[in-house]
Order: sequence, then C-alpha cells, then structure tokens
Amino acid sequence: MFDFHQDKVRYFSIQKTVTTEDIIPFIEQHYGAVQGKQVLEVGCAEAGVLKAFTDRGNTGVGVELSSYRYDLAESFLAVEIAEKKVKILNKNIYDIKDPLAEFGQLFDIIVLKDVIEHIPDQEKFIPKLKEFLAEDGVIFFAYPPWWMPFGGHQQICRHKLLRTLPWFHLLPASLYRLLLQAFGEQQATIDELMDIKSTGINMERLYKILKKNEFSISGEIMWLINPIYKFKFGLKKRMVFKFLTHIPYLRNFYTTAHYILFRK
Repeated sequence: MFDFHQDKVRYFSIQKTVTTEDIIPFIEQHYGAVQGKQVLEVGCAEAGVLKAFTDRGNTGVGVELSSYRYDLAESFLAVEIAEKKVKILNKNIYDIKDPLAEFGQLFDIIVLKDVIEHIPDQEKFIPKLKEFLAEDGVIFFAYPPWWMPFGGHQQICRHKLLRTLPWFHLLPASLYRLLLQAFGEQQATIDELMDIKSTGINMERLYKILKKNEFSISGEIMWLINPIYKFKFGLKKRMVFKFLTHIPYLRNFYTTAHYILFRK
C-alpha cells in the first residue's frame, strides 16, 4: 500500500494540491472563475479537495459516509467550520431528501473526485445530482475508467506484486477473488476490491447515462498520466494524444484518469 494511504495528513495535502493545480483550472476553463461559489463535494473523505475550493473564496459542504474520514475532515477543516465557510455531514447522500431544506441553497459546483466508481446504481445516482444543482451549475467527476491498468484500485493491496500488477482486476470475479486470497490479502481488502469490481465505470457507460438524462458535457480531459502520479510514482502528468481520445472503448485502457464537467 502506498504510504499516503496510511498518512492521512499527506493524503489531505496531495488532494488539495491536485485540486488547486489541475481540477480548479480545468473547471474555470469551461465554467468561469471559481470564486464566491457554493460547492458540494460528495464523498469528501478528508476534505483536501474542499479545502482547495475554500482557499479560493468559496463556501462548501462535504458529505462523507465513513465516520472515520468524517472525523478527519472535521479536524482538518476545523477553522473553516468555525468560520462557517464549510459544513461536513456524516451522511449517505441518498438520505438527503430535500436539499433546499437541508442546506438552504442549491450548489453552483458539485464535485466527485475518485468517488463515482465506488457508488452502486450509477444510473439512479447521477440524475439524482440534479436535485442539488443550481440552474446554471456544473458537476465535475474525476475517476479512473474501469478498464485502465489500475482501475480496480489494486494499489491498496499489501502484496507488492498485486499492487503493481496491471489489469488483473479484469479477471472473472471468481478467479479475481481466488488470486487475492492466494496472495494473502486481508478479507476487508478483498471485500473492498470486489465491491469496486461491481461498481467500476467506463467512459462509454458514463456517456450513455449522461445522454439518457439530458446532461450536456462542457469539457473533459483524458489523462495518460494522472496528475496524482507525480506523488505516487514521480511521473509528470500527460494528456492522452488527441487522436487517441476518439477511439471508443479502447480509450478506457490507456486513460488513467478522466476529468469531465457537465451540466443540466
């Protein structure tokens, strides 16, 4: 397991840096200045992403299902919470039935970074985000396409070979589980990886969901080398060559991160 998965202070810092250097500039390119906006982050974890937005003069709400990560977010953003710039909720997003009653507002920007691939029933979840979105608001996703070399999140494995072995998450589920067991992975890790196998999403399925629910795409980037790989592997970020972004299905195999901005 990479050290920053254990060191939550460093992980918070990495998420803040990537958001400041790559995500916010991408959103601004296709939406306009990100300042004075109301931001909702779904699956905020330690809230490093949300911190980058508040540092730019925005207010925000983070929704996090894990009690442990919610507590970390409350700690890391204690000043912003005290100043009423941020509110963190330890909730399932589905339990928020009336966003206006819950928050007193709708949101200009909704962010899911490395989250959508963990959420079951995406055909139901993605259109639900409209309930939280201001009329001229935008939704940002960053996620690893399921078919990319490490789309199974095998980097969380403890065994060195497994966490650096590409594409083995594409094995049939029964063989995948057996391999994880054979290499001595903990049951909690196996359960998490099997859950991701059932919820991982590729670009083609996302496009289909967006089209069905009448979302329009404002902009997107397909990364050959994910910006966060600077911290993981010391690699410089690089986009997929433009002509390769137009090859359906195959593009999922060499796109390590997909940034996409869309709206109603």
